[in-house]
Amino acid sequence: MSKRILLTVAYDGTDYHGFARQADEPDTIEAHIDRAIYELTGEKTEVIGASRTDSGVHALGNAVVFDTDCTIPEGNFPDALNTKLPTDIRIRQARIVPDGFHPRHTDTIKTYRYEIDNEHIADPLRARYAMLVGYDLDIARMNEAGQHLIGEHDFKSFCSIHTQAATTVREVTDISVTEDEAYPDRIYITVKGHGFLYNMVRIIAGTLIDAGRGRLAPEDIPDILYAEDRTKNPSPTAEAKGLTLMDIHFTELEER
Repeated sequence: MSKRILLTVAYDGTDYHGFARQADEPDTIEAHIDRAIYELTGEKTEVIGASRTDSGVHALGNAVVFDTDCTIPEGNFPDALNTKLPTDIRIRQARIVPDGFHPRHTDTIKTYRYEIDNEHIADPLRARYAMLVGYDLDIARMNEAGQHLIGEHDFKSFCSIHTQAATTVREVTDISVTEDEAYPDRIYITVKGHGFLYNMVRIIAGTLIDAGRGRLAPEDIPDILYAEDRTKNPSPTAEAKGLTLMDIHFTELEER
């Protein structure tokens, strides 16, 4: 009897060409998971991912679903699949979900974290996971700027010009900028929302960094939003390596 399995996936995205499967590119996260499932079960499948992270972006809590007729208990899938996967891709959890469950067609809250090393000399042990920012940042200004982005807005000024989404309206539910208590030179930008556009979180991070260094005033943010034009936002897209998808909360599943 067929069952639909939801996998929680973690990965270091440095050496991969993004999360989503590509016809001419075998080295993506989805492609590796597809191959691992085939090697384990003998079933050819194409997993459905919840969030298509870019090349170089990491995850601790992305998710995929797939259908299988195999008799392996769902709790055994993480250990079994991890023996077939590269060491920088790990299945952290597996559970059975309803047959019609689709991870991109259901209400979610996604949590992203952008990590900054606010030092003049990079920490080589964190070079793959944080953006080096070698000038002082004002955390209070960054938080003040971020508050203007909370709520439902047209985020066309905060997404790539190559975005193909039907609408650029999205709802951000929370933004916070914090220092690590143990390591004050580590700054975390945490962004939560129901969904995000292409490069949106990285552009938000770049914009808040500019606010923190004094290149933008927090009160400039509403005008940038109102312009609905990426070219009217002077801030760069922050580097991919600083971004991690921390968690996806599926409201539909929590209600069951």
